[in-house]
Amino acid sequence: MRFRGFALAGSALAVLASCHSGHSGNGPLTSEADLPWPAPVQVKQPEIPPALSPADELKTFHMAPGYHVELVASEPLVHDPILMQFDGDGRMWVMEMQGYAVGQQMKNLLQPVNDVAILEDTNHDGVYDKRTVFMDKLILPRAFQILDKNCALIGEPPHLWKACDTNGDLKADTKELVADTFATQGVIEHGASGLYWGMDNMIHVSEHTWNVKPDGGGKFSIVPTLRRGQWGVTQDDWGRIYRNVNTDPLFVDYVDAKYYVRNPDMVRTKGLYESLADQEKTMIWPVRPTLGVNRGYRTESFRPDGSATYYQGVSAPMIYRGDQLPKDVQGQAFVVDGPTNLVHLLSLKDDGKGQLTAADFYKKGEFLASTDERFRPVSLTPGWDGSFYIVDMYRGVSQDAPIQTDYLHNYIMKHKLWQTIHLGRIYRVVYDGMKSDPKPNMLEETPAQLVKHLSSSNGWWRDTAQQLLVQRNDKSVVPALADMAAHASDPRTRLQAMWTLNGMQSLSAGTVMQALGDSSPAVRASAIRLAEPWLAKGDANFKEAVFKRADDPNWQVRRQLAASLGELPRDQRVAPLVTMMRKYGDDPVTVDASISGLAGQEGVALRALLAQPQSNEDAVTMLAGATARSRDVSATQDLLGMATDDGRPPALRTALLKGITLGLAGNQRQGPQVAGGRAGVGVPGDQQREESVKPLALPAKPVALVKLADGSGDIAAAAKDVVAAVTWPGKPKPPAAAPRTPAQEALYKAGEKIYQTTCSGCHQSEGQGAPGVAAKLVGSPFVNGKPQTLVQILTNGKEGDIGLMPPLGASLTDEQLASVLTFIRGSWGNTGAPVDPQAVKEWRAMFAYRKVPWTNQELEAQDSKHGGK
Repeated sequence: MRFRGFALAGSALAVLASCHSGHSGNGPLTSEADLPWPAPVQVKQPEIPPALSPADELKTFHMAPGYHVELVASEPLVHDPILMQFDGDGRMWVMEMQGYAVGQQMKNLLQPVNDVAILEDTNHDGVYDKRTVFMDKLILPRAFQILDKNCALIGEPPHLWKACDTNGDLKADTKELVADTFATQGVIEHGASGLYWGMDNMIHVSEHTWNVKPDGGGKFSIVPTLRRGQWGVTQDDWGRIYRNVNTDPLFVDYVDAKYYVRNPDMVRTKGLYESLADQEKTMIWPVRPTLGVNRGYRTESFRPDGSATYYQGVSAPMIYRGDQLPKDVQGQAFVVDGPTNLVHLLSLKDDGKGQLTAADFYKKGEFLASTDERFRPVSLTPGWDGSFYIVDMYRGVSQDAPIQTDYLHNYIMKHKLWQTIHLGRIYRVVYDGMKSDPKPNMLEETPAQLVKHLSSSNGWWRDTAQQLLVQRNDKSVVPALADMAAHASDPRTRLQAMWTLNGMQSLSAGTVMQALGDSSPAVRASAIRLAEPWLAKGDANFKEAVFKRADDPNWQVRRQLAASLGELPRDQRVAPLVTMMRKYGDDPVTVDASISGLAGQEGVALRALLAQPQSNEDAVTMLAGATARSRDVSATQDLLGMATDDGRPPALRTALLKGITLGLAGNQRQGPQVAGGRAGVGVPGDQQREESVKPLALPAKPVALVKLADGSGDIAAAAKDVVAAVTWPGKPKPPAAAPRTPAQEALYKAGEKIYQTTCSGCHQSEGQGAPGVAAKLVGSPFVNGKPQTLVQILTNGKEGDIGLMPPLGASLTDEQLASVLTFIRGSWGNTGAPVDPQAVKEWRAMFAYRKVPWTNQELEAQDSKHGGK
């Protein structure tokens, strides 16, 4: 979960099913206007930051000119809120996680102490004053989606429930299991989230392998997808899905994941989860020192005043689609960074051809930044009123214990941030002179009345109306929706009318055919996607109509065409998809979208592409990769024959060989990196293989390939990589351990010299250790274990049975320390992998706060702990 932590501690709550806050009815409290912006960093901070009252917390908010927030709900009405949504009558549903990171040990409670509550503003003064618990006794719930008829989908790992109130008291009295694989119980940060009903009538999930599809009649099915994102999902006015992750604020899906799911042999999925913000340029501006984060030891991440320069736990993206805030923020992206106490605004730019980028909206300063360390915005919610809302979990801890670094744990203990919990606030964003859309009454409206809301300038109204119409599926409004799809002046209305008809299974061929020529590229792209049922039948009229869009001026339309052509009957796909790759091979998204529809036919498409002049090298590589990844021996031998054919251009032969290697090597993963080492997961050079793949067994020695590998140049190097990925009868077995790279071998040899001059006096030349003086290095679990532990020992020393191992790190550079560790881990029968100097730099910084030696017990406990990477 993208909280990046928020500790709960103290006594358990006794939550009543319904209660009142006792608000006086004088309207909401507001943040102070005209505070300095951009604000200077408040350097002086209390040693133990107090928990402020809502009124006092409001005084800590510095907002962009013209903006302020209103407090619409707080404790005791809400506790530990993590998510909220509005139903069709404007009631606020809130998911609360009272069991998150509880007590001084900050453990996540696997006990039924969490709930979903419904808040109401009974006197219409803008402050919610009534609370009804819709569903209680939940264990660490993570996501929910409001449905019609007082029902909701609720993600309570590992369960996805459909819960309903059948008697009108707003308390769930039925519970139906939809799925039992919704994340893993107890996994907070890296578990499924979202349940976001998109314009395509798919309920999207982040960091999970399936989405949820409404099937009509209140039933739902599970649809496979590809895992991506972390905490939160959103969409823009054109239905594009956005997510983010810890270190990067915004990603977009140009192409829906369903296309890439259909071809498991793809070696790349461009167009899916594409990062939009340039790491080198995006920057945050907290108004307080923000060293209480997991990587607060990274000095390059902070300014001299202690404020972070880069996101420390960015999450919960929201494209603002309301109509009451200024036009310059409409359609822009807001994100939260709870660890640094701020809400950040990004400006989305479209180059006019379907290419998006995101940059900081303000050159300096944040949309909202607080000097209160306990202000923890965790999610953002669009409102029926035309504004949006900020959910503040309000607590001191910025990461739960299982994934805290030792540095952060020490910081939390020092500042006692685990204290004072079970609070929470929800704020409404307001602009000077802003009006409000009228409060909805949609749950009581007729389908004909709901249709009219699709013309609203507020995306919340359009989305809610679409969802209710799809669920009710009243066919009497189909003619009105079809007319709206064809003639509405606003393309947003035309688009959502089409998708509403699709969700009601009432979309006509005529409506789709007309939309293929719409003036809006977003409508044209969706029309191509919505034409897929006719394409799948091989309808000649639709095939001709959609292929006319092959020369569409907009990239998004052409990319969607490449994806949708893969829905044609199998015997009709290859030729048009090869045409798309030939015409637009310089666009990797079009290439991959095309290959997604060629499952099992990549080799045929590759030959067709190579038969044409000036074949694109990237398309050749990706097709060869998908063919090889199928691990079909005959198909791979065909590829080798093409690659060793002297009659082909060397560049294309090299492209073929690179593709074969990609396909045979299996997937690689690497933790997200951030430019300049300012933040991120993992360490540069610390790449891990996602899957272990055996060499492909060929029936005989590939003589031409081996001969090619014995040569020189790029093509020989590519051939060598393929030789390493295959085997054949009589091929010599590789060494038991993979050889060191030239760079690693240089580290090893340098480390040997350092060891002999610095370490051998105590540990002896063969690592046996002098009795009673130094530990034995041969076979040592510390030496062969996590290299991080060795860095800790050499940097800070270790108390053991023999005595004190003194710290040596201060006398060695990062490269020297990596060298000596590479040597001892690869000598005398030890089997530890080489150590990267960048990794040493990371780990030294991580434990720089430590002033005393480690003990065996501390290191062993840390070794068994999950996280702290």
